Amino acid sequence: MAADHENESSDNDSEQSESEEQDQIPVEQENDEKEDDNTTFKDLGVVDVLCEACEELKWKKPSKIQKEAIPVALQGKDIIGLAETGSGKTGAFALPILQALLENPQRYFALILTPTRELAFQISEQFEALGASIGVKCAVIVGGMDMVAQSLMLSKKPHIIIATPGRLVDHLENTKGFNLRALKFLVMDEADRILNMDFEVEVDKILRVIPRERRTYLFSATMTKKVQKLQRASLQDPVKVEVSTKYQTVEKLLQYYVFIPVKYKDVYLVHILNEMAGKSFIVFVATCAGALRTALLLRNLGLAAVPLHGQMSQNKRLAALNKFKNKSRSVLICTDVASRGLDIPHVDMVINLDIPLHSKDYIHRVGRTARAGRSGKAITFVSQYDVELYQRIEQLIGKQLPLYKTEESEVMVLQERVAEAQRLTKIEMKELEDKKNTKGRKRGAEDSDDDTEEAAGVRRRLKGNKGKNRHGGKRRR
Repeated sequence: MAADHENESSDNDSEQSESEEQDQIPVEQENDEKEDDNTTFKDLGVVDVLCEACEELKWKKPSKIQKEAIPVALQGKDIIGLAETGSGKTGAFALPILQALLENPQRYFALILTPTRELAFQISEQFEALGASIGVKCAVIVGGMDMVAQSLMLSKKPHIIIATPGRLVDHLENTKGFNLRALKFLVMDEADRILNMDFEVEVDKILRVIPRERRTYLFSATMTKKVQKLQRASLQDPVKVEVSTKYQTVEKLLQYYVFIPVKYKDVYLVHILNEMAGKSFIVFVATCAGALRTALLLRNLGLAAVPLHGQMSQNKRLAALNKFKNKSRSVLICTDVASRGLDIPHVDMVINLDIPLHSKDYIHRVGRTARAGRSGKAITFVSQYDVELYQRIEQLIGKQLPLYKTEESEVMVLQERVAEAQRLTKIEMKELEDKKNTKGRKRGAEDSDDDTEEAAGVRRRLKGNKGKNRHGGKRRR
């Protein structure tokens, strides 16, 4: 890990001059925008049927990355796209691919590789929405789902395959009759994250079995050494499309930090959630167990929280996301599985309960709010153990964050209630652990709509109290 940080800091040195220039950038961009304000998708060369699809999706005009990338892609060139998160990257590669598919319809036409399952489903939704009128068939091939069902999907020969690298390699090696020898387009979305998650071996295997004669698009929010290596291996005379400095957070994002002793993290979290009640939050934690523990803790205090982490089954992950998307839960607690790509426009605030180990992950975490021109807030909790990591983040984004003002006396009023909830949560976590260890777990029908693995304790107590004071008041036990 030390080596990782060394690389990162050396990256930072070389990029510091860029972040120093950041102050002048917005003015230039404003002028550009004024000139280009009336640019339409039609002006970029997109055919009418796809322009209509954009209108139906309420895409009024192309985003910066779309303006830059689409004309180049339509000329048949390979692309490296560098753009901050939330900038409309999916549209930038989906529209040229669909237009090429219209001109030359064939199965197994394009492969989109993504680092996370959630991002794969999201990209699939956009392809299906854009290609609805032209009958585009997509298949999502990710881990955590049934291989046989996926093999059936592949046997129907979809036009577009959206996959995580590991599961795609499984199918290439084990599914009879499935190959990508006719592939015309390869897209690697969030390429830096694909490589950071150590999918290098899988990506190499995929590159070996697809045609060299193809178009390749590499999209990434950050340009790392690994991405440069990949670029040399898989692209031919690529055009580099860059619409922002590498480590820039959106202008409408208000970022703060809170400096607190580690033992009071939960109390400050509950205080902020209460203070901003009615808003929508994503809380980032370091581990799967931490996500589950925090969700149970908040539920014990009557707050509608749902966890999302890598140890949940894929169906539960999707269910948790849907509950947050449709606003039946106001707090999503997740590990870095959700720090990239997830597009949920209504997120008002991101809270880093645990500071990210890699400074670049900070950019992606806070990019979950202030999307598509909206404003948003991000608060990072800094404990006595996090000072060095926090300083790295400030160095990376090239600015010092202001302190988020809190009244200690107001916060500490909650301490007793939070301590009681922590005690109950500890018991529940132990129950869950015991349940996991005993085989043949039985799930009641009523359990099926729960979002934690098996949060029986919360339900049992809610029943016992007949829902008494579910919104944060003290419960009688």
